[in-house]
Amino acid sequence: MLDLEVVPERSLGNEQWEFALGMPLAQAIAILQKHCRIIKNVQVLYSEQTPLSHDLILNLTQDGIKLLFDATNQRLKVIEVYDLSKVKLKYCGVHFNSQAIAPTIEQIDQSFGATHPGVYNAAEQLFHLNFRGLSFSFQLDSWNEAPKYEPNFAMGLASLQIPHGAMVKRMHIYTGNNLQETRAPVMPLACFLGNIFAESVDVLRDAAGPLGLKLHLLTAGCGPGVMADSKVRSLERSIYFGDSCQDVLGALGSPHKVFYKSEDKMKIHSPSPHKQVPSKCNDYFFNYFTLGVDILFDSATNLVKKFVLHTNYPGHYNFNIYHRCDFKIPLIIKKEGAGAQTEDCLLTTNSKWDQIQELLGHPMEKPVVLHRSSSANNTNPFGSTFCFGLQRMIFEVMQNNHIASVTLYGAHRTASQTRPESSSSSH
Repeated sequence: MLDLEVVPERSLGNEQWEFALGMPLAQAIAILQKHCRIIKNVQVLYSEQTPLSHDLILNLTQDGIKLLFDATNQRLKVIEVYDLSKVKLKYCGVHFNSQAIAPTIEQIDQSFGATHPGVYNAAEQLFHLNFRGLSFSFQLDSWNEAPKYEPNFAMGLASLQIPHGAMVKRMHIYTGNNLQETRAPVMPLACFLGNIFAESVDVLRDAAGPLGLKLHLLTAGCGPGVMADSKVRSLERSIYFGDSCQDVLGALGSPHKVFYKSEDKMKIHSPSPHKQVPSKCNDYFFNYFTLGVDILFDSATNLVKKFVLHTNYPGHYNFNIYHRCDFKIPLIIKKEGAGAQTEDCLLTTNSKWDQIQELLGHPMEKPVVLHRSSSANNTNPFGSTFCFGLQRMIFEVMQNNHIASVTLYGAHRTASQTRPESSSSSH
């Protein structure tokens, strides 16, 4: 049985690990994987057809804990303990729930101090006792008699005194004063772990197509001494097609992984006559997992030739490999008749394929069907995705109409050409 410390408005954990509000989904899953012998039977719950309409949930069924992640930014929003009989809980080092200590209203009052009267919800038949960043729910049907009167104001909610001996049914840890209105906080400093994260990524482009990326980055401040500058720093970096490895390393630092392409399965769809000629050396990717970005370099020139932006939707084969890339792509929309062009439309991580087609028009060619599978296991439970090409961008579309990834490509500049907007990127 897990023995965990409750920190209101912050976290639930022990000396080995901690689930902190604002933690990225990938880090929470990494904790579960590392301690898989202790924390077993974990479910991933999400909406297959409308993944943005419901929270993404990690359900620790053996321990009675749910971790609710914001569907849009994929950071931890609420920690719920829904079965207190499966876990030990303490506050400031003192247990208020264990096999020997029942979580009664008297015990909660003794551990956490005086608070406002309980709020009764007639629809749920629950009393809610609220502290800042922490709430306890007490079930009505565990008592011998119901409240003497039904509240007749405030939409069925009223303040009542919670009867003695009432037992906690659920506990929630969240940010702020209102569980219904809470949002996932910014990522805490403890979650950076020496990594750099992308707050957002803007695609730079001209009338012909994409030119590069402008990344709005977050990193934990660093400096000399033990008490280094302990705050989050924000910075901007720009990288372009035709940039060298040194340009990218100077802007973003070392990648998490370098991946060499063994084969190009999309090459058969190229109209180029040289497609059957084998290459002497392989192109390679810089994988930046915490940015949600891959950068492909040409093996002959060592210059950037493609960018891949990942949305990390659940139900995709690559789910949880990358953090979600919150990208924004300005679209060139041709107005009817006038011949003028405008860039007032933005494509984002949350855009769906039918919305994109309304703006850009339907592709002339049929989609390329992409079926991912590993070499060890040839099955893919999530099914195939479909790749459409428009305006030097390839959109990988999932079966629920959401975008799994966007690949940007374009003709890189020659050595005689200057680097566009080079002053905007300080290395």
